[in-house]
Amino acid sequence: MPPSWRAIAAAPDRIRGGSAAFSALALVLALAGCGARGPGPEAAAPLRQDGAPVAAQVDADAARLQGDWVVVAGAGVPQGAAVRFLPGAVEIAGTRHPLVETGPGRFSAGGRALWVHWLDADARTAALGDPEGGWVFVIDRTGAPGERLAAARTILDWYGYDPRATGGA
Repeated sequence: MPPSWRAIAAAPDRIRGGSAAFSALALVLALAGCGARGPGPEAAAPLRQDGAPVAAQVDADAARLQGDWVVVAGAGVPQGAAVRFLPGAVEIAGTRHPLVETGPGRFSAGGRALWVHWLDADARTAALGDPEGGWVFVIDRTGAPGERLAAARTILDWYGYDPRATGGA
């Protein structure tokens, strides 16, 4: 505990005769001041550089994404995970999320931003991410994108995503 919180935690002994309720309240306040969180993983550092340009591919609509994909690179989604775009939903690694189109090439997947940054002309490989940097991944219909993986990584790098997140340099 920071020194100031030690004094607060010790205060019940001096102020209220050692009240257990006051001690518990002081401990809760001390933990809240330290940024303690409930159970669950800590938020990862953003995967995208602030201030970098970002855009979504305007012709990447739900119809072009529909079907089965495999995650071939990324962070926030396990590599090798199955992704399935369905009407009004997306399944990612076995979990179904409502999918809402929020703009051209922009979606909300279970309340999380999911932008299509790049989709090749034949809709075989796509680079997706959250412009706030929460997740980024490359998906491919076959799981073997070949040279399209390098193109996806180049686009993601241009948009400020950490190249290490997609297995790049």
